[in-house]
Amino acid sequence: MRLSLLLSWTAGLLAATAPVQARPTSVDFSTPYPFDPPRYVCYRAPQEVTIDGEIDTPEWADVPWTSDFVDIEGTRRPVTPRHRCRAKLMWDDRYLYIAAEMIEPNLWATLTERESVIFHDNDFEVFLDVTGSTHHYMEFEVNALGTEWDLMLTRPYRDGGAPLNAWNMNGMRSAVKLYGTLNDPSDTDEKWTFEMAIPIHTLLEVRYGKRGIEAGEQWRLNFSRVQWLLDIVDGAYVKRPNLPEDNWVWAPSGKISIHEPEYWGFLQFSDITAGKGETPFVWNRNEEVKWALRQLYFRQREFHSATGRWASSAKELKASEIKIDGLAFTPTVYAVGDSYRITAPGFDGTSWYINQQGYIGEGR
Repeated sequence: MRLSLLLSWTAGLLAATAPVQARPTSVDFSTPYPFDPPRYVCYRAPQEVTIDGEIDTPEWADVPWTSDFVDIEGTRRPVTPRHRCRAKLMWDDRYLYIAAEMIEPNLWATLTERESVIFHDNDFEVFLDVTGSTHHYMEFEVNALGTEWDLMLTRPYRDGGAPLNAWNMNGMRSAVKLYGTLNDPSDTDEKWTFEMAIPIHTLLEVRYGKRGIEAGEQWRLNFSRVQWLLDIVDGAYVKRPNLPEDNWVWAPSGKISIHEPEYWGFLQFSDITAGKGETPFVWNRNEEVKWALRQLYFRQREFHSATGRWASSAKELKASEIKIDGLAFTPTVYAVGDSYRITAPGFDGTSWYINQQGYIGEGR
């Protein structure tokens, strides 16, 4: 007994006196993918819209297209998608309308049950962040069979976000139109088109007390097209084994992750009817302040990974390296336990903040 106590005491003494591996006090931060989201002005619908998947119609004729989709890794993988994809939007007092065109020589889809994980097929996807906070954003996916999946994300997965599959875009209508034959490898197809109408009141569920859209209002938006390489086996399409899908998007994030809402494009609403004039996109310079705070959020994640704690000062985050033209970026960091909040003055007398869950908003 005494020997065992002596051995235990000796082991404890050695552990107490052994050198502790020191954690770093300074971190070499990585450079984020450049912030250069695309922009789109959404005009009012010229007439009533029939949702049938047919978008070569008078109501869509004068509505501008987005830029063509690119690889999700953007300039980090500068390849042109094999098949063209683009979208267009318009709105009225009741609905936001979205249309898309996917060039496709091999029309293929298998999933028929609503709320399936649609990107296991080739699909088209819509992402909407109505508040611009990167939280409580909406996702919609559809395949060439017209099978739908709609959900809400409480926040991005990197921040512990949960997908709310029980949430629905109530009142939403969608349809697809096929230019070719589905699941038939014996011929070459042309494309498929998509059309949807989302009720404004459903989109504004996360904007408490807000009933309508104002001209000049801006939301965050992205589109994605997931595309698998296919082989023909026994007269049927099958996914090529051991190959990941391609991800083609409107706004690239620099990595294979669509759930990076800070990189999504900007959607600005116009009160002009499509084809009756043009509204210029108005850049809100406070988006530069929000991006500067987002960079500090990225640095906090790296700092915590390296040191086991949140940085408690702007100096630890090397905030002086982050510049905004025409504005002194002077953030203040508040860190307590498992949480933090970083605030900074913005343009036009505003103030902005971001927290450890990536939520960004106005105010202190």
